[in-house]
Amino acid sequence: MERHALEKLLAGGDEAAALAVAALRSGATYSVGDAAHSSGRHAGVFRRRLRRMRMHGVEPIGLERAVRLLSEHERPVRVGLIDSADRTWHFLLFLTEDGLALVACAGRPRIVREAPLQESAGGAAPSK
Repeated sequence: MERHALEKLLAGGDEAAALAVAALRSGATYSVGDAAHSSGRHAGVFRRRLRRMRMHGVEPIGLERAVRLLSEHERPVRVGLIDSADRTWHFLLFLTEDGLALVACAGRPRIVREAPLQESAGGAAPSK
């Protein structure tokens, strides 16, 4: 899918879609799958992921709404991903089976985990 076509699908959407468009216009990388899969199955998976994110203090933008829309859609959907150019945001898109309309969009800040200390050649972590 061409970048401009994806921007057009997201235009006029909710807050998550607006942020996704801004990310695309700022050079984000993106991909859209060719295969369509059950919207109900995606709704179940992302309902569980939403609960886990909230348990860890992360509140994704639009995911609760996306789960509801997927549950109501009752048709297969194609999935797309957008990663902002600065790698601080991830967006998840659900498109109709033909890829011509947006069903739902959600975004979340990238979770940065601290890397464990690397051992030095001498076998011990460097001291400060």
